[in-house]
Amino acid sequence: MDLWTLSGLFVTSFLAATVLPMSSEAVLAGVALSTTTDKLLLLTVATFANTLGSVLNWTIGRWGARFHDRLWFPVKPPTYEKAADRFRRWGTWSLLLSWVPIVGDPLTLIAGAAGVRFLPFVALVAIGKAARYAVVLALFQ
Repeated sequence: MDLWTLSGLFVTSFLAATVLPMSSEAVLAGVALSTTTDKLLLLTVATFANTLGSVLNWTIGRWGARFHDRLWFPVKPPTYEKAADRFRRWGTWSLLLSWVPIVGDPLTLIAGAAGVRFLPFVALVAIGKAARYAVVLALFQ
């Protein structure tokens, strides 16, 4: 496996965890099918990068929460409060679902805004994302 392929997997997995509309599963499947690289290495790179992207979301949520009532804030106060209420209702364990399309990225943002501690955040997000990538790799061996 060349460094360019692993770098591409890393960048795609990282960006897919942000609010950008990207899918890293297709890239991981393609790499898995086109190479003999150890699947554990692919799982590790994709999981680490995707979790790191979620850490960026958590950081933005943590930092940006103080501005949620400003006119320029991209989410209106009622929508923000509704999301925060939902997160409080479902709790920190909901971060195991941070891999789910559409809801996962905002979930990691609101976790930062809600003040979820960093280490539990990283652990739960990494477990969820690793499980998802393990399924992808199992399907595309």
